[in-house]
This record gives sequence, C-alpha cells and structure tokens, in this order.
Amino acid sequence: MSNEIRLDALDHEILFHLRQDGRLTNVELAKRVGLTAPPCLRRVKRLEETGVIAGYHAVINTEALGRGLEVLIDVEVSANDRKTYLEFEEVVASYEEVIEVRRMFGRPDYFIRVAVADHAAYEAFLTGKLTGLPCVLRVDSHLTMKTVKPGP
Repeated sequence: MSNEIRLDALDHEILFHLRQDGRLTNVELAKRVGLTAPPCLRRVKRLEETGVIAGYHAVINTEALGRGLEVLIDVEVSANDRKTYLEFEEVVASYEEVIEVRRMFGRPDYFIRVAVADHAAYEAFLTGKLTGLPCVLRVDSHLTMKTVKPGP
C-alpha cells in the first residue's frame, strides 16, 4: 500500500504558483489556475493537511544581508556513535553562517551550505568554527560561481 498522494494537473498548477509566490491570496490563486475561490481553497487545505504543502517561508537574499559568498562544504567526521553525530549536527546548525545541513548516505558524511560576506569571513568560519570541532576529519570547500536554479 502506498502513502503517495495523488495529484492532478490543477494541484500541480496550484503548487507551481505557490512556489512562485506563497503570499498569493486565495482569490488570486484561484484566478491563476482557473477555479473559483471555494474549490481552490479546498484543494490548498487538502494539500496542507496531507503534508504536500509543509509550510510557507520567506526567501532571504543573503547578498542584501552582506553575505553574498556562498560555499558548499563536504564534511567527513570521525565518529561511530549516534551521540557524536547528534552533537555535531546541533553545533553546526546553530552557526549563523550555516543555511543548510544535510546528513548524507556514504561519503561525505555531511553537506553544509554557508553564506558569508567574503573569503576572509569564510576562512574565519572554517578555521574558527568548523575545523575546530573535535570530530571533523576532512573538509572540502566548493565556492559558488553562479546560482543557476536556487533552492526553496
């Protein structure tokens, strides 16, 4: 038995428009997808209740905050116990520079995305915070040249 939610073309269109602008009013959304407001609202509520729509978020322009340099970091840790992994995740997730953390299958152990002001700020983050953690074994940095398709 599958837990997959079945979506039709209208559901996909609703999701498309909400991805573009999560602040659309129901009336405007209904107009864009060719429905009247009540059935559109029912569809949106169903998508929320089934977990297809997990929430609404603001997209932050890191350049406007003075953090225009984005770096993707592969991190390998030397840990075999759950406690070490959980502590590492808690500490890394608390850093202001970190905007995404993913634990991976295989190598690397973690994928971390950070946004900082410039190269000097990244070096300070890397040497002053990340590589100073006792379980960090290896770090590979990948500086972003251009964002082709931004994430959510």
